This record gives sequence, C-alpha cells and structure tokens, in this order.
Amino acid sequence: MNKFTRRTVIAAACAAAAMTFGPMSFAQQAPEKKDVTIAVGGKSLYYYLPLSIAEQLGYFKDEGLNVKIVDFQGGSRSLQAVVGGSADVVSGAFEHTISMQAKKQPMTAFVLQGRAPQLALVVSNKTMKDYKQLSDLKGKKVGVTAPGSSSQMVANFILKKGGLGPKDVAFIGVGSSSGAVSAIRSGQIDALINLDPVITILLKNGDAKLVADTRKVKESESFFGGTMPAGCLYAPVSFIEKNPQTVQALTNAIVRADEWLSKATPEEVAKVVPASYLMGNRDIYLAGFEGNRDALSPDGRFPDGCAKISLGALQTVNDKIDPAKIDLTKVYTNKFVDEALKKYPAK
Repeated sequence: MNKFTRRTVIAAACAAAAMTFGPMSFAQQAPEKKDVTIAVGGKSLYYYLPLSIAEQLGYFKDEGLNVKIVDFQGGSRSLQAVVGGSADVVSGAFEHTISMQAKKQPMTAFVLQGRAPQLALVVSNKTMKDYKQLSDLKGKKVGVTAPGSSSQMVANFILKKGGLGPKDVAFIGVGSSSGAVSAIRSGQIDALINLDPVITILLKNGDAKLVADTRKVKESESFFGGTMPAGCLYAPVSFIEKNPQTVQALTNAIVRADEWLSKATPEEVAKVVPASYLMGNRDIYLAGFEGNRDALSPDGRFPDGCAKISLGALQTVNDKIDPAKIDLTKVYTNKFVDEALKKYPAK
C-alpha cells in the first residue's frame, strides 16, 4: 500500500469514527460541575417525587453527579437559595421562571416533573355542610399553602369557574402539612386548596368534600385551557450556559425517574422513598400516589403552549407582570430532554 493510499484509508477511518462517536460524545461528556446542590421546598411531596426517585435509585450517581438536595419550607425559599448562591438548581414550580424573568434575573426550566398542579380544592364538612356550588364560597375563608403561592394562583382559576374573583374570598396561609389539616378540622377555614398527602388524609377521614381536582390532567386542562406545567428543574441561564453537560446529566436522571414512575405500582414507590414520606400511614401514601400519578410527567417534556398558560395563571396573583415584556421562548427548553430521550427512550 503506497503512502497516499495509506493516508486515504486512515483519513476515511477517522471520518467514520467521528461519524460513529461524534454525535454521542457531546451527550456523554463528563459534567463540568460534579457536585450539585438542588434546592426544593417540600421534598416529600408527590409534586417533587421524580427528584426523590432519581436520588434513591442512584440515577444522579449514574450520570457522574454528586447531588445534595436541600429541603426548605416552601418554593420561594428554595428559589432564594439559588438567587443567594447557596444552591445551583431549583426543583420547584414552573411559573417562577416567568416571575424571575420579569425581575431581570433570567432562569430557564430544563426538565418537567409534573404536567398538572396536583392541587385539589376541598370544602369543610364542618362549616360548609350545605355546600352545593363554587359560588357558595363567596365571603368564606379559603386556606392556601401561603399567600401569593401557586396554590392561591390555582384557587383563583377554580373560583373563576364559579363566578368569583380573588377578592370574593379571604385567603389564609396554612402550610402544606399538619397545620393545613388542623385548620380544616378546627373550623378555622371553610375551604382548602392543597397538595397530598393533606388532601387524601382529609378525604379519607371524612373531614372534607372534594370540589375541584387538578391532580387529574383532564380536569386541570378544563380550568386552564391546556397543560399547566408544575414541578420542574430550573436554574439561572448563566449556570446552564456554563454547565451544559451538568444540566444534561441532571435531565437524564429526572427523565429516567419520570419514566420509572409512569410504570411503577404504588407499592414499588413506597419501597423506594424514605420511610418518613409515609407519615406513619402506608395506606394513605399509596392512595395519594395513585391519586397523583396522572399529574406526573411521563417523559420530562414541556408541552407546546404551556408557558403561555402559566403566564396567564401567574397574572392572577401578580398583576405587575407585563406580558409584553416576557419572552416565553426563554423560560424553558426541551433540548436537554430531547437528548435524554435518545439515551433513555420511553419503553
């Protein structure tokens, strides 16, 4: 073989190798930042279940990451942790990406955990025995996790179906755990919009009646006119631009968790999550998961149009946001999920 021929063969071989491994090498590169801190507000909630599954099943480690999850009392505090620099990424409500852009602190969501808010509205069987329709809540006290929270935002949309505006009821912050349960049982509030396991506990014990349920995708879409994105991973744009492989690794782990949860039985989930999540009542936890399964994202993708719906909902609790100044194409991206699905295609 002469020199020219040898060089030609070698060049052809290199080109073939580049074609074989080039496209995959980007997705397979090591994370720029292996130690990542994720802030979350209420880690044990079903709302954030994909995060816990990815942690417990070792999906983050599989991607070369050492993930530390710091749990805060609410989503706003987890967001503050990232803004303050003590955490890198937030596992939180999608709409925060919109409100932060309005504050000129751009953040982008890169993998979805929930495709519906997972909030349910119930009325007290103690103070609202004669309840018949949403308009009956006029002038009543409605418990929310916190004033201005996602729960109040969803409540506004639900109440609108009954012809009620935000000022027609009194919103009271009661948290998302035992305090919320006590508020209904004691008669402190007449209605409550909250997450599980609070809702399941109240319904199982006969303390409340279910009025509206965004744990069901179809019912959620009937209120919002389409998919209302919920829990997701999001981070400052600067972090994503500086650490694309780290973000890809995080996305891969959550996509795997989303896919696992779409097929898991309640019993399988209960075996994986920490015992503390069961709150001493395994049956309640199992029932709660079954009630929330539909609202979990099956693949991590953000549906078309979801950001517009989220913006409309956000305006009901924050009228200072000017839609004309929000670029909805920058509050989320599916490019990392698209890559993850190539590596872990849904089966």
